[in-house]
Amino acid sequence: MPEKNAYPVQLIQPDGRRVHDRVHAPLVADIDAERLRAIYTDMVIARRIDTEATALQRQGQLGLWPPLLGQEAAQIGSAHALRTDDYVFCSYREAGVAWCRGVPPEQMTTLWRGVAHSCWDADAVKMTNPAIVVGAQGLHATGYAFAAHLEGAEIATIAYFGDGATSQGDIAEALGFAASWSAPVVFFCQNNHWAISAPVRVQSATPIAQRAVGYGIPGIQVDGNDALAVLAVTRQALIRARSGGGPSFIEAITYRMGPHTTADDPTRYRTAAELELWQRRDPIDRIRRLLEREELWDSDFEQEVAVRSDEVAARLRSATLNMPDPQVSDLFDHVYATPHRLLAEERREYTAYLEGAQS
Repeated sequence: MPEKNAYPVQLIQPDGRRVHDRVHAPLVADIDAERLRAIYTDMVIARRIDTEATALQRQGQLGLWPPLLGQEAAQIGSAHALRTDDYVFCSYREAGVAWCRGVPPEQMTTLWRGVAHSCWDADAVKMTNPAIVVGAQGLHATGYAFAAHLEGAEIATIAYFGDGATSQGDIAEALGFAASWSAPVVFFCQNNHWAISAPVRVQSATPIAQRAVGYGIPGIQVDGNDALAVLAVTRQALIRARSGGGPSFIEAITYRMGPHTTADDPTRYRTAAELELWQRRDPIDRIRRLLEREELWDSDFEQEVAVRSDEVAARLRSATLNMPDPQVSDLFDHVYATPHRLLAEERREYTAYLEGAQS
């Protein structure tokens, strides 16, 4: 992987035409018609999950939801590069990655509905739960990768984070440790241009990928709205990690078309013209145009994708609406891996308090 590239890697232009990149196109030469359709399907499902969860929050059924609208190619393209034994360390926006890792839609909203501390069994899908502490997952991914390396496991980890997280000390520490110890970790920055209301220009005066070079880590920019290009550079980084080459840094340049979370109003800090510009670069439209150009698109396939995405959304909605409220005592469950004396004492005290309040 080169230390820097003059332009973001691109394999599909916005109009669906292929870019014949001699370095990166061979990395996705095995993506045939069936696999290309599967990538498109996963992108549509990821968007459908997102729009349904956003609607549920607007209807008062979720306390919060972090939309991924516009970032489907970055998430699905990178997720399709992973092996089942690789481990994903996410932020709070990677519902698309979770879908690709096998997380059932019924488990995607428990945290956001406030009925549990987490959503899914991390070990079952090799993906951590949503991380609210910005940038912390970079340290976790690095530590796990280094430990796996010491044990001789030929796996890689990937840490997802946004452009704003690159200003956090946790990411800086993770980059430094990973570089010093050649940890097999891929740092995947989804540069969606806005860290809540702060534009990316205040996060870095240079391309974010160049920050990695200062640590001795190769950094590369990729068109984050191009699923094939994202797949190619992520595969490249994972191969490097698994073969002992050490960490890599990917900056996927994309755009958050929705709010930072459902508690945010993006119209207060960005223009309608900017949003319109990026809507014309919609990642799902781009891969659909590629399918049309290569005669892989027909009405039957379109209907099949629509039906499947609606089914997933219905499962998510039904599960969310029917989630049972937890018992108050559940607050003390799963805090420690083994029984803990102080926690048991706190449970008894709180139980006594509740009983006294009800009497």
